[in-house]
Amino acid sequence: MSRPTPPPRPPRRAQRAQPSPPSPPSERIQRGRPTPLPQPSQRTQPPLPAEAPAGRARVRPTQAPPGGRLSPARPLRIAVVGGGPGGLYAAALLRRLTPEPEVTVWERNAPDDTFGFGVVLSDETLGGIEDADPAVHAALRTEFVRWDDIDVVHRGRTLTSGGHGFAALGRRRLLRILHERCRALGVRLRFRTLAPPAAELARSYDLVIAADGVHSATRQARADVFRTRLTTHRCRYIWLAADFAFDAFRFEVAETEHGVLQLHGYPYRPGASTVIVEAREEVWRRAGLDRLDERESAERCAALFADALGGRPLRGNRSQWTAFRTVVNERWWHGNTVLLGDAAHTAHFSIGSGTKLAMEDAVALADHLAKRLADHVQERFSVAEALAAYEAERRPVVESTQRAARASLEWFENLALYVDQPPRRFAFNLLTRSRRVTHGNLRLRDAAFVTAVEREASVPPATPPMFTPFRLRGLTLRNRVVVSPMDMYSARDGTPGDFHLVHLGARALGGAGLVMTEMVCVSPEGRITPGCAGLYADAHEPAWRRVVDFAHSASPGTALGVQLGHSGRKGSTRLMWEGMDDPLPRGNWPLSAASPLPYRPGVSQVPHALDTAGLAAVREQFAAAARRAARAGFDLLELHCAHGYLLSGFLSPLTNHRTDAYGGALQARLRYPLEVFDAVREVWPADAPMTVRISATDWAEGGTTGDDAVAVAAAFAAHGADAVDVSTGQVVPDERPDFGRSYQTPYADRIRNELGVPVIAVGAISSWDDVNSLLLAGRADLCALGRPHLYDPHWTLHAAAEQGYTGPGAPWPLPYRAGSRRPPTGRADGR
Repeated sequence: MSRPTPPPRPPRRAQRAQPSPPSPPSERIQRGRPTPLPQPSQRTQPPLPAEAPAGRARVRPTQAPPGGRLSPARPLRIAVVGGGPGGLYAAALLRRLTPEPEVTVWERNAPDDTFGFGVVLSDETLGGIEDADPAVHAALRTEFVRWDDIDVVHRGRTLTSGGHGFAALGRRRLLRILHERCRALGVRLRFRTLAPPAAELARSYDLVIAADGVHSATRQARADVFRTRLTTHRCRYIWLAADFAFDAFRFEVAETEHGVLQLHGYPYRPGASTVIVEAREEVWRRAGLDRLDERESAERCAALFADALGGRPLRGNRSQWTAFRTVVNERWWHGNTVLLGDAAHTAHFSIGSGTKLAMEDAVALADHLAKRLADHVQERFSVAEALAAYEAERRPVVESTQRAARASLEWFENLALYVDQPPRRFAFNLLTRSRRVTHGNLRLRDAAFVTAVEREASVPPATPPMFTPFRLRGLTLRNRVVVSPMDMYSARDGTPGDFHLVHLGARALGGAGLVMTEMVCVSPEGRITPGCAGLYADAHEPAWRRVVDFAHSASPGTALGVQLGHSGRKGSTRLMWEGMDDPLPRGNWPLSAASPLPYRPGVSQVPHALDTAGLAAVREQFAAAARRAARAGFDLLELHCAHGYLLSGFLSPLTNHRTDAYGGALQARLRYPLEVFDAVREVWPADAPMTVRISATDWAEGGTTGDDAVAVAAAFAAHGADAVDVSTGQVVPDERPDFGRSYQTPYADRIRNELGVPVIAVGAISSWDDVNSLLLAGRADLCALGRPHLYDPHWTLHAAAEQGYTGPGAPWPLPYRAGSRRPPTGRADGR
């Protein structure tokens, strides 16, 4: 697996982004503090070009078909709607195309009108700016304040982590630099002027760039095409400024009688800092902040964070409390109109990406237009081809950033869950909240900080967090890695055979602390496919004992867990590789479920709703399977209440439409799964742990919510569950999961920190760096990985070797010990 990601290093081009010549020693960064820079010079501003009268501008028509092909013999006519950094930078870059196009920018505000104060840009973005337009890069380079540290203030204690590297400047200064560049290149800037209607622009220009922000009128005019999804989030925030420079990027929490508020602060020039104050909507209202004007809000925020500000005041700039909205569009372009920056996408300010993304959009758009102009000098040039290539390049980058931003903003929405964590764990949790900063690269940035966090968490020296033991009832796991349950569809009449011995035996030899079986079915009718394993017949018990005995003897210290389940309405289907969820062509068995709802209407079999006798019979089947599992020697039992199978079908309102005591409100829908849990717990050995797997969300409207998941986990914990295995989805076929790295872990995080219940996190956890990060941040107690263990049965041992760990948390089996070091690779010169 991959090594920890090193901290972002400036590419060769970005290394030149430092002020030159080097600052004298007294001005250089000391312990990562901001580098004092000279005040911006007072340049003489060139006169503004003639502006259209206030109101709506008029444009002249062009003969080019919108989005079609045109000859490069004449310049392109380009309209830019919106004079923010993204729109201005796109205008400047596009004006440099050959032949030089006619570029006009419409901005409804005055040149110096702007919201907010400071802008943060990464070295990666600066490198792209330097390549695209060295003149803009050179102007920016002299303006930046740089700093290295992040200060996290937790209950009066400041914890500092270094090695991060930030650069910021004032938003007004950035706009002036871009105004100057646009004028120098001959871009027409029309301030205080509304752009013509979108349809008129599309008819009259070869290319229309909608850079008109979150509330883009250009986008709204073709809502049927762009298909925008707006998500309004649960915190209110306000942009303010302080007339002094913070020493570092600062996060501070205020715990008040009304709830938790947080401050995000950073310097953007030698004598000024941006200050953002944020709180959940209900806290904001209880504190009376919803009734304050700008001045009163600034005064109240200054009082709340008086220590951070040293008693100094805050000021606004047309500042108002607002809720952040995430913008997602199914399409970014149509015809000859393209969305750019916040009009196309937004990412929460807590990862500082709005201006960064917009300027990177501008670079990519200009690059694809320039490339196609160069490629088609002798032919006809297609705007549509360039726009399609622009979206294809930028969409994956933006979606990844939006996932990170969503994780970050949700962390702050749930900040109250974490304030009781020990101070260093709290700081580590905050720093790794977006999942982009990890245990490994944070160690490379600031090893002393990470070592202090580990010491506070009682992690032994030279031991990665994943190799610390964990106790569940009478079972002590030697490490925190779990081989996730994975259906193999390779049993015969429910009986596991040699395949299961080799498959599970190999994973046991691979070093994981806990190896889980696939879902083991409690009856023939409870199988998903004919190849599913079971514990419903006498022949199954010795077959499973063979697997368990091998694992225990060949890999002492490895725990074997069995997952018991019933397929419910998702049964009687083909093997996965023959057609997942497709009914058997012949030999189907009857299905049962909470309600008579087929999994795939018109395709799947209609199940019958379990009556009183059926409920009792299935409950006894679970208990009988648990008795067999105990006799087979399993160390842990997990009850499968997830993924739309029988017990999950009772929990979800989308699949439980019953009107008896087992349907309706959540507490009633919980009744039968809890009855089954109690029946299994009664026959399962008292000192052996029992866990439950749940789907924490159905990823579908009207289904299980995060609040429901907390209530479900609390109910099972009250009935004796030793841990909750927190998965999501697979309950209804029309789900819309928010896939991404570690995408399910926030649900486990919330349950753990809200209820204090041990959790197993699952869901696209693919690297040992992710595992270490989740554990040390206190978001999970155990991490279950499936596909990585299919790719590499010895994933855990290899993780230990790659981290240089040789302790008791990952002992190599004696016959394999000679392979405990990474084999040497060939030399680059082939010798």
